[in-house]
Amino acid sequence: MRVYVPLTLSGLAVAHGAGEIGPGPLTAYAVTPSLREWYVSDDIEELEYAALNRAASASLRLIAGRPDETRRRVVVAVDVPDGAAVADPDQALDASSLGEVRIARALALSKAAAVHVDADDAEKDVAAAAAALGAADLGDDDARFTVDGAEDHELLWFGIQEIPGLIG
Repeated sequence: MRVYVPLTLSGLAVAHGAGEIGPGPLTAYAVTPSLREWYVSDDIEELEYAALNRAASASLRLIAGRPDETRRRVVVAVDVPDGAAVADPDQALDASSLGEVRIARALALSKAAAVHVDADDAEKDVAAAAAALGAADLGDDDARFTVDGAEDHELLWFGIQEIPGLIG
């Protein structure tokens, strides 16, 4: 199963130094039954893209909670054994946790399939979205529009051998 782990650039640097994402338990995103039902698609690529976007939103939340963090969303895609990622059945109907899974142990960074990161030109929109997130959560339509502006930026794909250049 492929999981998408939300991080920040400083979190990626820590993971790179340690050789693993962790410690566990970790929150990640994957193609879960509730995500399949919500997205209404049988196309696995579309479903994985939806899970990646859920992880990107979670990365934005991490950024919003850290004022000194670089304003670029980071998601690490890792293939884990079946059963290693567990969805909480009690959260299945909670829209905010669609696709969310828990992983008990740290994940070896060497097992990562890719790293997805915002381009430099997304930083302004990601910064605005991080600042507007609280108001958006409270129902402010203008703030929601600002948050959606960050989501308009596609995350770029990088191989794990490119991590030193991303964090350097």
